[in-house]
Amino acid sequence: MLKTRIKCTYDEYAAMSDEKRYELIEGELYMVPSPDFYHQTISMNISHPLRKFVRENNLGIVLYAPFDVVLSETDVLQPDILFVSKERMGQMTDKNLRGAPDLVIEILSSSTRERDRLVKKRLYMDYGVKEFWIVAPDKRTVEILVLKETGFETFGIFFMEDELTSPLLKDFRLPLKEVFVS
Repeated sequence: MLKTRIKCTYDEYAAMSDEKRYELIEGELYMVPSPDFYHQTISMNISHPLRKFVRENNLGIVLYAPFDVVLSETDVLQPDILFVSKERMGQMTDKNLRGAPDLVIEILSSSTRERDRLVKKRLYMDYGVKEFWIVAPDKRTVEILVLKETGFETFGIFFMEDELTSPLLKDFRLPLKEVFVS
């Protein structure tokens, strides 16, 4: 994983080449490697039913990486999947979301696992993401965290044989046996 030693702002980040994916965390630039086949499959298996549910219920929009979430001038992330409610649509621009999404989904990989679980989790919490899903392909689990006054609290850990539910998206159901297939 590439970590540069220079500090950047969002304007400098935005001027970079589109050929590579990057995230900006506390002003430091991180190259994000392309996801592997299984990661992409899981992403599609979550994003398609989630997008369908959100559209059918006129709740907002579901997007997936690469799409910049500008939390601050020195914190720009690219979650694997994000949901922005109608109430937060005013933060959307043609190029990015300026502020926190309502829901963020990160699919762990060996190169991003620690950053997703620690650094990005803290940033999502600090900037007000209401719900955060951590998808662990190797364990075939999804942990759902919800934002409370004291920080993120675990709503539940869902396993392969479970049907995932979301406190934020009432009536959304997702059988995980349909997610963790290739």
